[in-house]
Amino acid sequence: MTGPSILDVPEWSRFEIHVDGRLAGFASYRLAPGEITFTHTEIDAAFAGHGLGGVLVRSALDAASRRRLAVVPACPFVRSWIAKHPDHVDRVPADRREHFGPVLDGPAGPDA
Repeated sequence: MTGPSILDVPEWSRFEIHVDGRLAGFASYRLAPGEITFTHTEIDAAFAGHGLGGVLVRSALDAASRRRLAVVPACPFVRSWIAKHPDHVDRVPADRREHFGPVLDGPAGPDA
């Protein structure tokens, strides 16, 4: 398996991850002024177990950050990934974190 490539496909409102020229998964989003809401993430079963979901989410969050978009993690996978990587919690507006559960609402760090 060659390294994955990530593409933003705005006409489909999703980030895609491709491996060996094949679509391996995607993260759907909705854009609004100043923010991006991630609604669904899916990795094809043929590519499961290779950490591609995390690669995809990290890349999508980095793209949102470069565009200075606030992140709304409506997708459970994106929300879970952010919770496991507390250095990315700041991408979710502080006044909206409580809507996504105590993991994102509390202080970040290993003792949280």
